[in-house]
Amino acid sequence: LLSFSLLCWIRSKGSPAGIMRRAPAPGLLLPPPSPLLLLLGFLVLDRGCTAQYSSDLCSWRGSGLTHESHRKDVEQVYLRCSEGTIEWMYPTGALIVNLRPNIISSSYKHWTVCIKPYKNSAGANIYLEKTGELKLLVQEGDHSPTRVYCFNFDQGGLFVEATPQQDISRKITGFQYELISKGMASDLHMISAPCRPCSDTEVLLAVCSSDFVVRGTIQSVINEEDQQDSVISININRIYRQKTRIFNSAEENGRWQGQIKTLLQCGVKPGEGDFLFTGSMHFGEVRLGCAPRFKDFQRMYKEAKDKGLNPCEIGPD
Repeated sequence: LLSFSLLCWIRSKGSPAGIMRRAPAPGLLLPPPSPLLLLLGFLVLDRGCTAQYSSDLCSWRGSGLTHESHRKDVEQVYLRCSEGTIEWMYPTGALIVNLRPNIISSSYKHWTVCIKPYKNSAGANIYLEKTGELKLLVQEGDHSPTRVYCFNFDQGGLFVEATPQQDISRKITGFQYELISKGMASDLHMISAPCRPCSDTEVLLAVCSSDFVVRGTIQSVINEEDQQDSVISININRIYRQKTRIFNSAEENGRWQGQIKTLLQCGVKPGEGDFLFTGSMHFGEVRLGCAPRFKDFQRMYKEAKDKGLNPCEIGPD
């Protein structure tokens, strides 16, 4: 079956017959389109297809109230950014969300897309759509506060379909999204296996690519049951890198401190001694990546440097 996106494109060009005006190559006879296929196309197109472009290319906000009550439109949303939000109030019909990083390259096909539904998101199911087939990604109401859903570009695009509602109460389907390059090893480790200890190679790559790299000790660990997160408070002895103002110095003693989040299911406990903390900003939060004991990091860094295999230079002592 034809996908909604293709059918919308057909409508933008004209009738199915209209897009077949180009003459066939000599000696090549094209069969007429199947009446059943044409009927199916017109039935779907009758639902309506519109395209919307975000003004800032990163986020989109719209409302189903702009549709006529008897129509179930399929809207196309085009965003060109590495992160942003989708907010759909009073959802009706469906959205096709086209995401691309803000780069001039076809390499985006090798990127990973991650979405995090809002805590109170309601009114629609989110699917992966590829060549007309839908695969359920997020069912309405079926998500935890910290659940993140990830997929590769080659698995399909986002198709958000409103669910039947018995009332007209205010509902908002909303989620944050991020596009992550497969070259960001630390980010992909957090996504694929957040509780698994990092290998030596993963630690060394995380040191080079993470949003922050610090040496410090664990002051406390507070478990947030409602958010399914553990908040790790750390005292910092040295900052190797922080891309943004993640950590700050305390006024009373001038020491650097900060908080890092990780999943509650990882079972983080306070431990003695120094650690090397790495991680990234994800969905507005500081998330833990690789965190080996500092003496173990010193060992693996020295071994890699002696062999000329360290991916970047950093003073480990």
